[in-house]
Amino acid sequence: MFKFDKKKQSELLGFILKHLYVFESWFYDCKNINFPQVKPAIFALWHAHQCGLYSVENRDKLNVMISKSNDGNMIAAATEQVGIKVIRGSSKRSGASASLAMLEKLEQGENAAITIDGPRGPFGVVKEGVINIAKLSQAPVIPMVWYSPSKWFLRFNTWDRFCFPLLGVKTIAVFGEPIYVPSDCSKENIEEYRLKVENAIKDLYKYAQDNFDELRYGKKS
Repeated sequence: MFKFDKKKQSELLGFILKHLYVFESWFYDCKNINFPQVKPAIFALWHAHQCGLYSVENRDKLNVMISKSNDGNMIAAATEQVGIKVIRGSSKRSGASASLAMLEKLEQGENAAITIDGPRGPFGVVKEGVINIAKLSQAPVIPMVWYSPSKWFLRFNTWDRFCFPLLGVKTIAVFGEPIYVPSDCSKENIEEYRLKVENAIKDLYKYAQDNFDELRYGKKS
């Protein structure tokens, strides 16, 4: 684990994301597993795995919600540079307007991506926003994880354990089965679906860890 103070973390992450990611994308080596054919869809992933969105097909039709924080500014700039659309907002800042913009894009048939534990955690805990957007749009939630066992798949000492692949690291993006939230889902049942998405992502990550060689290379480890 790499340890820096908060200011240094922000500076380093900004430098990497703003100046190296386009170059890095030339060497990006990710294999998609079980990529969904349903459209539109809402990809739900951990904040740490947002670089994995580069593997999503038709990135020009992918809209990701990124907070209006300082870190979000850096991430948004890098995200747009690799051809992914950005909607600014989060559960705490401009959340309603961002959700409406996301719903509009889904209605137009484009995909969405939401980092379910952003912008500030707790790590791995799904916020209700993705469930509400799925309910209103009737687009399915697709759990997604991104993984590599390589030591060059860097995991930073940030609250989200942000991941970044150095040149040529072989990774996998694993997609779970669609989760549909009924349009008449009650407020009480929102929690049921929130936990369903949260557990699906955790189970998917363990599956990726336990079966990386088979998923990536077609052989058992």
